[in-house]
Amino acid sequence: MTHSVYWFTHDLRLSDNALLRRACEQSSSISFIYCIDPEWFKSNRFNCQTLGEQRWAFLVKSLHQLNSQLNARGQHLVVYFQAPLDVIDHYYSHHNTRVIYCSDQIGLYERQSLTAITDKYSEITLKQSNTFTLYDMHQLPFELSELPSTFSKFRKKVESSNLSIKSPVERPSYFPAPLIAPVPWPKSLPKVEQVNCEFDAGEVAAQHHVEQYFSSSAPSEYKLTRNALDGMANSTKFSPWLANGNVSVRQIMHALQEYEQQHGANDSTYWIYFELLWREYFQLYSLRYGHQLFAFSGISANKPLTSFYSGRFKQWCTGTTPYPIVNACMKQLNQTGYMSNRGRQIVASCLVNELKLDWRFGAAYFEQQLIDYDVAANWGNWQYLAGVGADPRSGRHFNLVKQTNTYDPENTFIKRWRGDDVYSIDSADAADWPLSS
Repeated sequence: MTHSVYWFTHDLRLSDNALLRRACEQSSSISFIYCIDPEWFKSNRFNCQTLGEQRWAFLVKSLHQLNSQLNARGQHLVVYFQAPLDVIDHYYSHHNTRVIYCSDQIGLYERQSLTAITDKYSEITLKQSNTFTLYDMHQLPFELSELPSTFSKFRKKVESSNLSIKSPVERPSYFPAPLIAPVPWPKSLPKVEQVNCEFDAGEVAAQHHVEQYFSSSAPSEYKLTRNALDGMANSTKFSPWLANGNVSVRQIMHALQEYEQQHGANDSTYWIYFELLWREYFQLYSLRYGHQLFAFSGISANKPLTSFYSGRFKQWCTGTTPYPIVNACMKQLNQTGYMSNRGRQIVASCLVNELKLDWRFGAAYFEQQLIDYDVAANWGNWQYLAGVGADPRSGRHFNLVKQTNTYDPENTFIKRWRGDDVYSIDSADAADWPLSS
């Protein structure tokens, strides 16, 4: 008999999950697990943690919904508050588990965790496949080591190759018997706080949003509205569900293609694909550069002319800088766990250019706060803006006055989020914030 473990990571869904179907077909009994690493709640060298309140609340709700879906099929999700290696050791030693299914991982440290498991247990067979990107690696018209140096070059290569996109697969029709009985969630898990979030977590909510979005005229107007600083209807808002794997990028692309067949394609519908292609590029970028994704000099040979000032960083985080548009964006992020793409560019430019801060502190704070945090897109975008990433220019410096006049001419957004509560630079109490590392 094959006793297997399916280890959910960034694929928290039953539909369009070919690896899950494979696991169900090949196992006589199986345990579906999710590992919550205690390290996620500890401060790192940037005085941030992996999971802030908003991210934690979104994840917990996604896991509960996944468990409900499994319950309806005679199965259940087992949640552990332990490092993955310890969890796998338990299954290896106590349940004779020798097969583990786990989605291909993009993040460096996630890949290292898988390597540690296979290095320790030579008898374990690790079965993986892609559940997170639009294209499989073997489809690409270049080797990973030859990833184009800019997004524009990447896009042209991909588009000229006419790569096929796999159709989404149905959820498994059969689920094997549980390997172990249901167990309560660990009592030591951090408490979930009440948060102000417009996004409902989980696969059901994700599918509902995708259906609603493509049932409206919004896709045909996307390019005109995507830079708005606020409002659920102004951009696709797929990112939180994509980041957690509540929906797949192939499901979104399939819905987009159906929309274009029914309503016609235009610059706006193309731009949705264009943005998904940016996401694709950063996933490959993370795989290609590994440790360099987190390096101060990025993938470049030069270090930015920035340093670290604890007081300035605290002002940026709390939205108490001299810049109303930045303050409004940061307060929106802190209260909701979300910020528009335009807002992210504005506040990142401010941190690097106006406040002269080490870009990695901004990236780490986004990692803590954003419900749509994606290791590749987050750190890749921050490198791009700081001028140490995949950008032919030396960096992106946004004129904050011009950005305000263009995207918030009536100060509606600033007023809503109390961005006009301004302070001069270095005026905040900098106690308890780290020195530069």
